[in-house]
Amino acid sequence: MSYIELCAPCGFALEAVLSREIKELGYEVTRVEDGRVYFLSDEYGIARANLWLRTADRILLKMGEFYATSFEELFENTKSLPWHEWIPKEGSFPAAKASSVRSKLFSTSDIQSIVKKAVVESLKKKYKVNWFSESGSSYPIHILVFKDKVTLYLDTSGTALHKRGYREIGSAAPLRETLAAALVSLTPWREGRLLVDPFCGSGTILIEAALKGLNIAPGLKRDFISEKWFRIPEKLWNRARQEAQNSIKSGNDIYIQGYDIDDKVIKIARSNAKKAGVEDYIHFQQRDVRDFSSKEKYGFIVTNPPYGERLEDIKTVEQLYKDMGKVFSTLDTWSFYILTAHDGFERYFGRKADKKRKLYNGMMKTDLYQYFGPKPPKTYTTE
Repeated sequence: MSYIELCAPCGFALEAVLSREIKELGYEVTRVEDGRVYFLSDEYGIARANLWLRTADRILLKMGEFYATSFEELFENTKSLPWHEWIPKEGSFPAAKASSVRSKLFSTSDIQSIVKKAVVESLKKKYKVNWFSESGSSYPIHILVFKDKVTLYLDTSGTALHKRGYREIGSAAPLRETLAAALVSLTPWREGRLLVDPFCGSGTILIEAALKGLNIAPGLKRDFISEKWFRIPEKLWNRARQEAQNSIKSGNDIYIQGYDIDDKVIKIARSNAKKAGVEDYIHFQQRDVRDFSSKEKYGFIVTNPPYGERLEDIKTVEQLYKDMGKVFSTLDTWSFYILTAHDGFERYFGRKADKKRKLYNGMMKTDLYQYFGPKPPKTYTTE
């Protein structure tokens, strides 16, 4: 197997969370940029990274990096890269995605066209043919141009990694699975402690918590485009999936609860949890947050409450935050992690957060308000 460099794009402000995940998988992080984490691996690592990384958007294989301020430089430098090492003669290699920021080469359509032509010329020289059928497996090319530095990748994931396969239906404005996983990772929650989402919607935060608590690889039930690549034989994928299967925990001490005022949404959440294989570990129930109470100590609330996307909803949402503040004040040993785009959340909640962290839900800027409860005694167990 080869020594290769991979790139894992992620949501802005999640780089530290993703870096920790990569290191826990046993790989060396080489570089961290805004929204991207680079690490060293091999072919087996491509399979493991796709299966295991909870907060990565996809796994990209870095083919090369160079500076280019003209299309001629872009063409020649792209052509010189060893594309044949990964793309077979019958392979399909679309220039699938390009972005350009603060660079002299700014037309993404032209960039894609030039890169495609250069790869064709590179492969023609290697395979000694003048035409490619592109009838085989797909090797999508991603292009990043930033401050005139061009980085070229092959996409090993295909469908974005946040699409785990369990959320076929969902409520309006759902939280992306990768961000939900990050919210759980940003808490010290672990098995043996109660985790609650009183605005659970389609259940994404709770499902991601259950997957993490049970040590289930989030990509275990889906396919990846590089499963058909000749450089990553089927036996490696089988080995990676078997490793993931063998790593699943029993779940005897997983305590997770989800509530929502909308009974239809609760039914969707149950369906999603069943698709994810974690329905036995999450208790869902229709309940208004104003009616929430618990005798349990040292629990966690991790939630993404409504934040008034429409002007007419704002007053209602602000009253909801006031009510949340009253209800949560009775949970004096609990910790709260509340994600919202409403700038005045603390004022209405009635308490300043111990820590505030900026995160992005897609392109929307949000803040994670963190309220830390006391640590439980070492002998504490959830009833």
